[in-house]
Amino acid sequence: MATVKLIEYEDASSDVREIYDDIRAFRKTDFINNFWKGLANNPEQLRRTWTGIKEVMAPGALDPLTKELIYIAVSVANKCEYCIHSHTAAARAKGMSDEQHAELMAVIGMAHSTNGLVTSMQLPVDDAFKVEAAAP
Repeated sequence: MATVKLIEYEDASSDVREIYDDIRAFRKTDFINNFWKGLANNPEQLRRTWTGIKEVMAPGALDPLTKELIYIAVSVANKCEYCIHSHTAAARAKGMSDEQHAELMAVIGMAHSTNGLVTSMQLPVDDAFKVEAAAP
């Protein structure tokens, strides 16, 4: 059960409706999911988050499916059920196959396992793995 009211389009302020309209146009759908409806309780946060999502998830050096796979992995690490489901659906819409999903789950599971081992043993990072930032 949500801890905030979910703001439906017909109940939204003009500012929120403007953002909802942009979400619908950008995603080419009439669907506004519960994440956005919950954020609509704070229109400034809704706008800031939507602007950030559009920028970060836009085409760039990483292809859109890879960005969704990363989002899934981080959502699993953060135990965010909502985000796991929404970004899995988005990844499937961008062409993720069952085989890719299974392999992603295997990688995430292995990372959790090895992260836990390294953390438990408090192993120091090898100098060879330390990368200096490239000069501008």
